Amino acid sequence: MTPDPISVPTKVDNVILKVDGREVRLTNLRKPFWPELGVTKRDLIQYYADVAPALLPHIRDRAMVMRRYPNGAAGASFFMKEAPSPRPSWIRICAIDHGDGKVVNFPVIDDRPSILWLINLGCIDLNQWYARCDDVHRPDFLHFDLDPGDGATFEQACEASLIVRDALTTLGMKPYVKTTGSRGLHVYVGLKRGPTQDVVHTFAKALATELTSRNPKLMTVGYRVAARPKGRVVVDYKQNAWGQTLASIYSVRPKPRATVSTPVTWKEIEKGIRMEDFRIDNVRQRIAKLGDLWKPLLTQKERTNLDRFFAQ
Repeated sequence: MTPDPISVPTKVDNVILKVDGREVRLTNLRKPFWPELGVTKRDLIQYYADVAPALLPHIRDRAMVMRRYPNGAAGASFFMKEAPSPRPSWIRICAIDHGDGKVVNFPVIDDRPSILWLINLGCIDLNQWYARCDDVHRPDFLHFDLDPGDGATFEQACEASLIVRDALTTLGMKPYVKTTGSRGLHVYVGLKRGPTQDVVHTFAKALATELTSRNPKLMTVGYRVAARPKGRVVVDYKQNAWGQTLASIYSVRPKPRATVSTPVTWKEIEKGIRMEDFRIDNVRQRIAKLGDLWKPLLTQKERTNLDRFFAQ
């Protein structure tokens, strides 16, 4: 059954909404978050309420790292891992041992009330773990962050993504691609859980190193900015390490145009796209027209058994 749509009031600063049987307190709704665009905190919350049916299955049951922008996209921000207290009793917690007795209680965003609560904290983009809470050491995603370095272009990132796609396809994997909403592209492969995060990281490093060695004029694995050759796309595999995150699917980014990390097709990549094509004001219509292009990633059928690459 399709849930009733959520309508966030436009002419009040504070409100308590009843959503799916829970009361969610929303505050400072008229605060400008993108003043030059006329986009308020209320508009950001409404966006996430609208895309929640497509978004939530991708972030459900995962620890969420918060980055809060209390004064909007152009203001100062800070990261926050521990779920704030006090908080609603219905916010689920994913407690992760970080060693030396340090346990971090991350919030888990499973439903519409939870996502409204999180965005009301001033979070603009969402950054969830790659592993689910029942086994935080075994991810179900492998990915590459293709980031245009100094002197490189988004078009070069698109070119690099096709090289990564072809390599993954040759290996029998099914890669998916989305814009980062910032500068580049994210290429993801769904994994059948089994290999640890270290194994996934090792595989990603080996493939990235091989591809950049074959395409040295386009790509680099140089992580330190000072060591990168100019005009190259960084094939960042390091985000596959334990505890790292990337902006999730459908995340609004704190950029001047309020761009959104949006799934795209490989045909669109081949034809040519712009980062500015996907924004807070038009992604909802895209989802309504095309559906969730990453929905197949939620099924086991689309997932790769990475263990086969390490079989003796």
